[in-house]
Amino acid sequence: MRSARRLPTGFWLVGSLFVVLSRSAGSSYAIEVQPTAEQIQSTVERGKMAAGRAISPDQLHTWFGATEDLAPRGFIMTKLGSLLVMANHLSLRALSPTEQDIAQVMANEHVLVNVVLYGDRVNFAADSYVVLEQAGRTVKPSTVRFDARGDRTVVWPQQPAYRAKVIAQFAYAELDPRAKARLTVFPSRGGQVSFELDFSQIE
Repeated sequence: MRSARRLPTGFWLVGSLFVVLSRSAGSSYAIEVQPTAEQIQSTVERGKMAAGRAISPDQLHTWFGATEDLAPRGFIMTKLGSLLVMANHLSLRALSPTEQDIAQVMANEHVLVNVVLYGDRVNFAADSYVVLEQAGRTVKPSTVRFDARGDRTVVWPQQPAYRAKVIAQFAYAELDPRAKARLTVFPSRGGQVSFELDFSQIE
């Protein structure tokens, strides 16, 4: 386990954090920009099967980063990832995605990245920014949202005392869906936390 070190910005950085993936046998590789009808149907069925095994939607996210508590991590939501979570969530309520639901998910032209960070003050994540780097090229997000005020952690008032989310959306058109990438979060007062991602392992 890597030791955490405190940054001047109030972020807690755990080295370079690598993507953590859980994939079923037969799953396709690389982010699917235009999923086929077969892939869509298979994803819906996987969501239903997961619900039948009492698997919650958050367990189906493609998580990356640290696995220990109180350390940076996050998840990626692609078209098929969003559909998988939706099908699971609806199936837990004895419902199924409608054609309109599926069409709306497939029409989304952005990949969503949700990062959870930890800091030493309540507003440590305010005005954070996020970028992706692929093969020396910087990809800027279409939107970035952040928690202006973090939540207290279970160790408050000890450090890290606060937990906050930073959420960014990146246009599919700007990404290489089969390449590795470095995701970096920058707080407004300096410092950074980075994650190494491999899009070839994400559907």
